Amino acid sequence: MRAFWLALCVLLLPDLALAQSWAPRQQAQLQALDKVTARVTVLSARIGQPASFGTLTILLSACNARPADEVPDAAAWMQITDSRAAAGSAPAFRGWMFANAPAVNTLEHPVYDIRILECR
Repeated sequence: MRAFWLALCVLLLPDLALAQSWAPRQQAQLQALDKVTARVTVLSARIGQPASFGTLTILLSACNARPADEVPDAAAWMQITDSRAAAGSAPAFRGWMFANAPAVNTLEHPVYDIRILECR
């Protein structure tokens, strides 16, 4: 009997993971920090349109939010480049950022910090 319940749990586990869905959105609210001046700015970025903060250019490729009936969260795929970086160098950041877990994947920059607040 115990093996039956274990097998049932293993079979249902993928369905539980699918229950948490993401809804695509077109715009992200980002929080930008200039570490030198301690200036905090809230930016709006639309998918496919570059946004600027200081020497950074932020290109948003995807922005997803949880449906209204789930725990609020946002995830955005973005690429951040620095105009002061050497020509041909890699972007300062490329990947997913999560609103509820900002430490999972962060921009590592000496002057600026960017994090996602929400997707709209």
